[in-house]
Order: sequence, then structure tokens, then C-alpha cells
Amino acid sequence: MKNIDVAFRHVRTFTMLVIMACALVTCFALYRSFSLVSKMQDKVYILANGKALEAYASDRKDNVAVEARDHVKTFHKLFFTLDPDEKAIRENVNKAFYLADESAKRIYDDLKENGYYAGIISGNVSQTLVVDSIRIDTDEYPYQFECFATQKITRTTSVAYRSLVTKGNLRNISRSDNNPHGFLVERWKTLENKNLRTENRK
Repeated sequence: MKNIDVAFRHVRTFTMLVIMACALVTCFALYRSFSLVSKMQDKVYILANGKALEAYASDRKDNVAVEARDHVKTFHKLFFTLDPDEKAIRENVNKAFYLADESAKRIYDDLKENGYYAGIISGNVSQTLVVDSIRIDTDEYPYQFECFATQKITRTTSVAYRSLVTKGNLRNISRSDNNPHGFLVERWKTLENKNLRTENRK
């Protein structure tokens, strides 16, 4: 009987150790499974030209500065890229209006009233904009920005270059097809717009 009692205690101890080991292995397997699933959810596979490309998802806060700079750049290029075509001017400016508040509309109305767009059309003038740099302060909301750019104004006989410095705020709004970045330019104004140089066309 004594041997049976000792054997039973040994079997019970061994069984408890096996159960504890199984529980530890099960917990570890569940933890690893959930970790792998969460990592896989951050990955997106895109099929392009028969090749699978891997993309990674990230929070918007990781890309706020990049998206904000691109939003400001896109808005300025749309607003200041002008050709001697009333329809082209209207299309570009209307796209820019989706990216800004009434401050952009007010500047457009002032330019139109002063005959700026009429002069571009009648003088066969083309205007393009190159954004040199954009400063964004993402530490405080709404985000403040300053845009430094160069305007290239091509006339029949000459090409003029002007420096352009503007400032404003960025407010978060819902993303849409017309505003993919989900920002709105507010309180936009021009700080500087002066002649740099003029070159004769050959």
C-alpha cells in the first residue's frame, strides 16, 4: 500500500507538470499568433504588372508633416499655374478652392477685379510656380505654414522671375476625391511677391 501511495503521488506530480507545461506552450502559441496577425494587418500587398508589392500601413500622425507639405505645394501650384486660356485658369483655380477656405476666394476675386487674369489671357502669358521650400509647425494645432516659391512668368518677348512667400494655417477635415490629404488652408495671405530678374527670350 505504501508503494502504491508513493507511485500515486509521483503520477500526480508528473501529471501536474505536464498540464502546466501544456498551458505555458498554449499561452505562448496564442501570444505569437496574435502578434503575427497584428503585424500582418499592417501589411498590404498590391498587385502591379504581375508583381506583388508589399506596402505598410501607418498612423496619420507619422506622416502629418509630409502630407501637409504636399497639400500646401499642391494648392499653390494649382492656384498659380496659369495659361492664356480662361477655361484652364478656371479649372485650376476651382480645384484649388477645394483645398482652401474663403481667403483664397477673396484673393482670387481681388486679382480678377484688378484685371490680372484678363491680362494673362490677352497678353498670351504663361505662369508656372516652383515651390522651393515649405515650413510646417506641427507642434501646435492648427498647423502654421510658410511657403517659399518662385514664379516663372513667360511673355512673348521675356521671362520674368518673381519670389513668392505666403503663410497660413492648416485645419484637418475629411478626406475626399477633391481633397485627398484632408487639410484645409485657412487665413492664407501673401507676405512677399517681388521681382527677381527678367530675361529676354531668343
